[in-house]
Amino acid sequence: MSTKIDVPESSNADTREKAPLLPAPRQAGWRRGMAIMDFILRLGAVAAALGAAAAMGASDQTLPFFTQFFRFEASYDDFTTFRFFVIAMASVAGYLVLSLPFSVVTIVRPQAVGARLLLIILDIVFLTLAVSSGAAAAAIVYLAHNGNPETNWLAVCGQFTDFCQATSGAVVSSFVAVLLLDFLIIMSAFTFSKKH
Repeated sequence: MSTKIDVPESSNADTREKAPLLPAPRQAGWRRGMAIMDFILRLGAVAAALGAAAAMGASDQTLPFFTQFFRFEASYDDFTTFRFFVIAMASVAGYLVLSLPFSVVTIVRPQAVGARLLLIILDIVFLTLAVSSGAAAAAIVYLAHNGNPETNWLAVCGQFTDFCQATSGAVVSSFVAVLLLDFLIIMSAFTFSKKH
């Protein structure tokens, strides 16, 4: 007497599963670490963008000329480019503050694809705004330092040293914010490109 056991055949598609690149706990830990780094970079970018807007907004300087009733004044709002810079960098800082809760969501739920995708799209939009305003302000700061002899624009930084230092510092701070936003986008794209 032979004993026979019937085992139903299962399809190869059901039994074969793709092995994850990393074990699930390690993969979640890696994603959580990247999300924490995202949060820290966002805080740094907030500080840089807010510092750029504040430094440019406080860049007024007045020079007395013979009498106290007749003065020369340099202010950021004398230049449309600098006004655009202040508004743009304040908007970038505001966006980065509002993006912090979404960054916290990616820390708590590392597999949250929607929040990560929203952040990467908005980061690109506000990076473009920060680059355009920083580059435009850098061109005006360059003219203030060096002038342009072909168009008879004189360098004013010899007289308005405080104004030029403040505007130069604001432009440098804006490019720090741009660099941090670049890192955020690259890191988010790298994390997003990994298999979920």
